[in-house]
Amino acid sequence: QVHVVESGGGLVQPGGSLRLSCAASGSYFSISAMGWYRQASGKERELVAQIITGGSSNYGDSVKGRFTISRDTAKNTVYLQMNNLKPEDTAVYYCKVIRYGVTTWGQGTQVTVSS
Repeated sequence: QVHVVESGGGLVQPGGSLRLSCAASGSYFSISAMGWYRQASGKERELVAQIITGGSSNYGDSVKGRFTISRDTAKNTVYLQMNNLKPEDTAVYYCKVIRYGVTTWGQGTQVTVSS
């Protein structure tokens, strides 16, 4: 069983930045993908960014050019650097880990962008 721990959410003003972290237990090399999704109130969960073992990454259209996903394989951790945040980025952000074809979700961390 994979344990996923997220951190880094909070309240930030429009135009500000936050960095989210997601740490997964176990060997990184058994993980095929790690990424971030978000769900705003009343909306469906959507892809923010994900990184595939091997290094490739992809982003949701609404965050391209503002958010960057990166990884630290030694720490089995992925990071989401969020810049130029907008009120519409307000949501609960969930980390997703896929290992041996099994998906595990984190508990979610709230990001609120408001003045």
